[in-house]
Amino acid sequence: MTTIPGTKAARQRRIVDLLGTHVVRSQTDLADLLAADGLQVTPSTLSRDLVELDAVRVRHPAGGLVYAVPAEGGDRTPRPAVETVSAQARLARLCNELLVSAEGSANLVVLRTPPGAAQFFASAIDHAALGALLGTIAGDDTVLVICKDPNGGPGVADEFRALATSETAKASDTIPTLSDTGPKKPASDTLN
Repeated sequence: MTTIPGTKAARQRRIVDLLGTHVVRSQTDLADLLAADGLQVTPSTLSRDLVELDAVRVRHPAGGLVYAVPAEGGDRTPRPAVETVSAQARLARLCNELLVSAEGSANLVVLRTPPGAAQFFASAIDHAALGALLGTIAGDDTVLVICKDPNGGPGVADEFRALATSETAKASDTIPTLSDTGPKKPASDTLN
């Protein structure tokens, strides 16, 4: 059973998400991915959606053409799906640069950033496609992270703090990643 509403806006948001995380070479591939989410679309509806989203086919680094949509913000250049590893490396670097504190309770984590950085930081968390998280809500200097595990908040907060203080986040090599369950040990609420 799908948790995605059958609205046009929800369908198009899911298309953008799929194009950003999967190598989609044809509309048939995209229709199959949507069907796996419980969204049945006709070829004509899918074509209209792609046109409205400004989707184009671009050359993938591994070869061949894939669908891509323009990025949000200043750089609107369509790019093929990025590797999750690079998105997670970016998140580790941003944790090191922006995370002021992390506190978890039940299935929630409150992350503090410098003023004006929360929405940028939340976007990086969303793009890292972390399996333990349902999503984020951002204000000016606070990000609310919602975890799938009803008791996962403290463990995920620990993992964000570990990302922020890890030497690998500073070096941008291999990084620790947020697991699906997270560690269960307590940690301090504010980073050093």
